[in-house]
Amino acid sequence: MLFNRSKSELVTADQALPGRAEPSFTPTEPHTVLGTPLTGPYPAGLEVADFALGCFWGAERTFWRLPGVWTTLVGYQGGHTPNPTYEEVCSGLTAHTEVVRVVYDPELISYETLLKTFWESHDPTQGFRQGNDRGTQYRSAVYTHSPAQLAAALAGKDAFQPALTAIGLGPITTEIAPAGPFYPAETYHQQYLSDAKNPNGYCGLGGTGASCPIGVARA
Repeated sequence: MLFNRSKSELVTADQALPGRAEPSFTPTEPHTVLGTPLTGPYPAGLEVADFALGCFWGAERTFWRLPGVWTTLVGYQGGHTPNPTYEEVCSGLTAHTEVVRVVYDPELISYETLLKTFWESHDPTQGFRQGNDRGTQYRSAVYTHSPAQLAAALAGKDAFQPALTAIGLGPITTEIAPAGPFYPAETYHQQYLSDAKNPNGYCGLGGTGASCPIGVARA
């Protein structure tokens, strides 16, 4: 009867769907916009960052537009169910977020710039929703790939909170944790809002209007 449970709470590992041993989807086509491979191994010198900020359609488009981003792909992360499907993630029974994986050249764009884009492109105070999209899969999250990324994400959270408080918003609810397994989403989700697929497709992503001061003190 777990399918009748509220989507406003995370399932535990023993409550989650069992999933499957083999991937439910493996990307084979190149990036619709950038023309680069979606999955690794990636060229030497590139780094990986993972962000969840609501529906991954608009989130992916936000990042592929940034100079220095080599490729992007969407998937599921932060939950318990191995190799989940989109329908399983949307059921609230996997504990996964909808994530965009960003592969970038740190010589051309910094992780701090990616974080600033992340913080300013959504409302990180909304818990298990983003705008009209409701469910645990829409929660805000940063999954890090190094101690430096983790420290930067935590520092960014602390830096952004005063700006959000100043406009009447509550505490940041963003989950910040080392990256666990990443499961690529199905073909039709990849670059969903590209001109070649759905140029006028739905995007519920919206920022708060607050500016995140990441990089100011550093500069």
